Amino acid sequence: MNSYKVRFIPLGGIVGVTKNMYLYELYVKAQSSNVKSEYINSDDYVLQDILIVDCGIGFPQEKELGVDFVIPDISYLRDKISKIRAVLLSHGHEDHISALPFHYNDLGKPKIIGSKLTSIFLENKFKEHQIRATVDRVDFDKEYILGDFKVSFIKVTHSIPDTTHILIKSPVGTFYHGPDFKLDLTPPYGSPPDFYKITKAGNDGVLCLLSDCLGVERPGLTLSESIVGATFEDEMRKTKGKFIMTTFSSNISRIRQCVEAAIKFNRKICFLGRSMRENTKLAAEIGYLPIPESLFAKEDELSKIPPNKVCLIVAGSQGQYGSALSKLADHQNPNTKIYPGDKIIFSSDPIPGNENEVYSVIEDLVSQGADVVYSDIADQLHIPIGGTIRHQRQYQKMAVELGYDANKVYMIREGETIWFSKDRVTLGPTIETKNIYVDAYGVGDIGNAVLRDRKTISSEGIVFVFLIVNSQGLLTMQPKIASRGFVFEKEEERLYQGGIKIIESLMKPKGGVLGDTNKIKRSIINGLENFFYKERGRRPLIVVEAIQL
Repeated sequence: MNSYKVRFIPLGGIVGVTKNMYLYELYVKAQSSNVKSEYINSDDYVLQDILIVDCGIGFPQEKELGVDFVIPDISYLRDKISKIRAVLLSHGHEDHISALPFHYNDLGKPKIIGSKLTSIFLENKFKEHQIRATVDRVDFDKEYILGDFKVSFIKVTHSIPDTTHILIKSPVGTFYHGPDFKLDLTPPYGSPPDFYKITKAGNDGVLCLLSDCLGVERPGLTLSESIVGATFEDEMRKTKGKFIMTTFSSNISRIRQCVEAAIKFNRKICFLGRSMRENTKLAAEIGYLPIPESLFAKEDELSKIPPNKVCLIVAGSQGQYGSALSKLADHQNPNTKIYPGDKIIFSSDPIPGNENEVYSVIEDLVSQGADVVYSDIADQLHIPIGGTIRHQRQYQKMAVELGYDANKVYMIREGETIWFSKDRVTLGPTIETKNIYVDAYGVGDIGNAVLRDRKTISSEGIVFVFLIVNSQGLLTMQPKIASRGFVFEKEEERLYQGGIKIIESLMKPKGGVLGDTNKIKRSIINGLENFFYKERGRRPLIVVEAIQL
């Protein structure tokens, strides 16, 4: 046993709630100190196998303007592709699977194992990215041999069907990887959690439990998902206008219960948002979301249907800019509007960090007269995952109250590592990671400079300076200045004339020689920044372009 070590590395999700990605690395003791390997560490242990659990997206912060989402940084893995045995998927939520199409090729096209609905969602995302890949469907009766790891999946319940926990057996010990879950004894669809397998895992011995800590500070038990369906019926019964429910587009259990309530009250069902339409279509194709054809409505038909006969199921519960819900709140949907009498149910709590965006959308909806319903915001080792630092602290407190040693609850952050061997656990060196940004134009090319410029434009505006020069770089006509989002039109002329004088002064040859063009551009930018700040108290982004005639 002492000839093996396991290293756990979180590349995301550990304290950020989303962007989940975790590595389990198995090292074996080299037989000789003379062994040469690019994967050998200082203790003569050679990297043998890597398992990846989940690979999901994160949501950008408000300051990260123009960013659609964030994905994990896999730089650490790029020279270890041959050691990756599989990617194991716990469930089909975006923050657990949706980054995989961006990294699949760079990871060496590894084997992927996931449950039925998870597989369908991910394979659809692969098609969108024009990637040919399939996901192996989980066999819950099978133990997968992946290098010297042995892996089995355990059925659990959550707000999306086909959620699993993952039992990872290694020569060092067993790891129970338990991300998002709800121990629902009366789930509306499917079977309850497999308590037998969960209990058996505990009886057989677990070296380390890694479990979701989000919401750990809330006392008591989480209500059964079946209660949510009854709530939809009660609220729909009292709604005189449109009934609108918003949640994650992958939250199929919640969506199905809203659909069933709409069927009961004979309301036409319409899905708003591309991800919502795609995911519900996929779920319907495999029988997870049955909807009578007569009660299905297209978006462009909504204006012809009485409001009290409409049920909208809408993407954008986290207040994302440009989402279907934000467009409704901002009067941008051409087919339907919000009116008094409409009721909007937020059927998912804000992810920590998204509260401002969510509450801003709620304010807009309430101002239009809608009724909005939302929530206010022993020897075994433990690693709390999937929450914030606050949740980790509460998780540690809970573990102590249950009799566990506080020192054996490891509260780590992204990139921090833990080594496990038979007789001890130690913290390892931190692996440097960064956020990889994705926008409409590409992946990973949005650096700090771009984000800084976007922030400047959003708050200070932008000024364009056009210089018409000859082959010697001398001005042939007066510089032109234009701006957007900086100053009122009535004030432009006087301000720009002052700026032009500064430019002409800086572009005068000194000693009959014109200086370096790039240096002159930088001096113009600095000069105008100081001038505009003195005159208006603002520092717009300044772009200088020289056109040679």
